[in-house]
Amino acid sequence: MDSGLPSDPLHPPIEVIAPTHYAAPVVFASPHSGSIYPASFLAAAQLDPVTLRRSEDAFIDELFTSAPTLGMPLIKARFPRAYVDVNREPWELDPAMFTDHLPDYVNRASPRAHAGLGTIARVVAAGREIYRGKLRFAEAKRRVETLYMPYHDRLEALLREMRARWAGTVLVDCHSMPSVGGTRDRDAGRRRLDFVLGDCHGQSCASSLVDRVEKVLCDLGYTVARNDPYAGGFTTRHYGRPQDGRHALQIEINRALYMDEQRILPRPYFATLSLHIARVVGEIRDHARTVLAQAA
Repeated sequence: MDSGLPSDPLHPPIEVIAPTHYAAPVVFASPHSGSIYPASFLAAAQLDPVTLRRSEDAFIDELFTSAPTLGMPLIKARFPRAYVDVNREPWELDPAMFTDHLPDYVNRASPRAHAGLGTIARVVAAGREIYRGKLRFAEAKRRVETLYMPYHDRLEALLREMRARWAGTVLVDCHSMPSVGGTRDRDAGRRRLDFVLGDCHGQSCASSLVDRVEKVLCDLGYTVARNDPYAGGFTTRHYGRPQDGRHALQIEINRALYMDEQRILPRPYFATLSLHIARVVGEIRDHARTVLAQAA
């Protein structure tokens, strides 16, 4: 029976595309490609929807749809990064955003929160303020508990399922980056390379996997950097424990390769890039299955 109440567009908050069979101990994650914006969020924002969307890793989940086809699950958030950022600690919050007192467990000293890019962002990537006014902590708590926590609970469950089958696991955290460094970035004004591979400077992933990904990308004609300007976020640091057989690699793709960054629209090269990403996904699968799973 129809209750007459509006349905929650963010229920469920995440989607997992599972393979028909598991071919390797790898989970692919797209935490920032969500594009469902709650009406209440849009009403509270002073920015137009397209400006808000420039914080998204738009279409990254589509670029990695080969993962389930090749035998590995893909988890993606359905909510946008500007609403909740799951690549942060759960409670990285800027006190200046809120009308009331924050609990002691909140990380107020986080440089990311101080810059306005905490778990609940104050600004979009370009540095423009999102909200018309301040929020109450109860709103941040609701978003963390109903969106952030379910995402990480499901991601952790997927990795546990992998560990039940194999001795080692790999998490590939999939992102996109603006083609030019922003005013707040270390590389401000500089055009970026095609791909950046982040392994927390060798701390989150076996170098053999990073080497293999870099080689296939270079063989395909792309330019590749490691850990500059992105070495890996919370997800890479939190889940990457090579000494325990848990590897995490962050992949950043230059948005200019595949999309119009201003209008948030795919470019014709999108199809070719998707095929090339499938090559990379296949290399990760083979390396994880034949090397990392046995080396743990």
